Amino acid sequence: MVVFPEKATRETLVQLLNIHSPTGCAQEAIQYIEERMRLLGLASRKNNKGSLMVTIEGEDDQIHRLVTVHVDTLGAMVKEIKPNGRLRLSKIGGFGWFSVDGAYCYVRTRAGDVIPGTILATHTSVHVYADAEEQKRSDEHMEVRLDAKVKGADDVTALGIRVGDYVAFDPHVVETDTGFIKARHLDDKASAAVLIELLAYIKENNVKLPHTTHFFFSNFEEVGFGANSNIPSQVREYLAVDMGAIGEGQTTDEFCVSICAKDGSGPYHYELTNKLIRLAEKHGIYYQVDLYPFYASDGSAAVKAGVDVMHALIGPGVDASHAYERTHRDALEHTYNLLYHYLQSASL
Repeated sequence: MVVFPEKATRETLVQLLNIHSPTGCAQEAIQYIEERMRLLGLASRKNNKGSLMVTIEGEDDQIHRLVTVHVDTLGAMVKEIKPNGRLRLSKIGGFGWFSVDGAYCYVRTRAGDVIPGTILATHTSVHVYADAEEQKRSDEHMEVRLDAKVKGADDVTALGIRVGDYVAFDPHVVETDTGFIKARHLDDKASAAVLIELLAYIKENNVKLPHTTHFFFSNFEEVGFGANSNIPSQVREYLAVDMGAIGEGQTTDEFCVSICAKDGSGPYHYELTNKLIRLAEKHGIYYQVDLYPFYASDGSAAVKAGVDVMHALIGPGVDASHAYERTHRDALEHTYNLLYHYLQSASL
């Protein structure tokens, strides 16, 4: 079995996590990957949406594969500058306000300035508001408290902040001695780090792929139209590598590679999913098969867009998805190994 580059993968993951990349404003994360590919000597190209594609020619150039991860994350946009100098937000992606109550954030102006702040409920102080604990965390009750001397809307606009500016959430990355990585946006930067390091292994060791394979770094997945275009007509198998959701009723844990049989968009391709299961069993890879009831991937987005492919979905198990997430180095390793062996297999 290929040796998993744990140290390099964790370093790449931390670097990616610390690049702000809410959907629609993920260009710096794409630039990071583009530079990594350049240093490896791998050619890449961007489409009009700003996604990045890396293609490695295989022994069979008639039947192609596509593997995708996404680097865009949850975030928000300034909806309103309130008279008291606080900011009202509009969500980017599907998360609950409870999951960012108290989170540090960064407002990026159109001029490129970044102003830090904190996301809070309007009635946060228990010394002032009797309903501080019960107040509903909703669009109208959440705001950004800027770390700047502002007392009103004019002070905010003087900073260059306008409606439509992006708000990124602080990833708050923590690595533990026990192998856990805690952070926001492990969905899907954990898989992106795995793929970057696997591409490095393929290039540095001159690994031959049986099929020409396109590696697609998507930047609009969280809003449902990421890697659903610019897919070469020769692509037969489409593998999305995203996170595996953990919770009550799920088999996935933080130590496995999760193989999704069905999510909110419907079932994934039966034979391709079976193939991934067989590969995991053959190579001693710890996996779990699961259903994600409130989930969709770039694989399902591509099929909905009318792309004629076999689609499947795998990824490392991630706890507390779309909140303050956690995974383990074992999940990264098993995802890396399954992806490697999949790329070495013959197409269906």
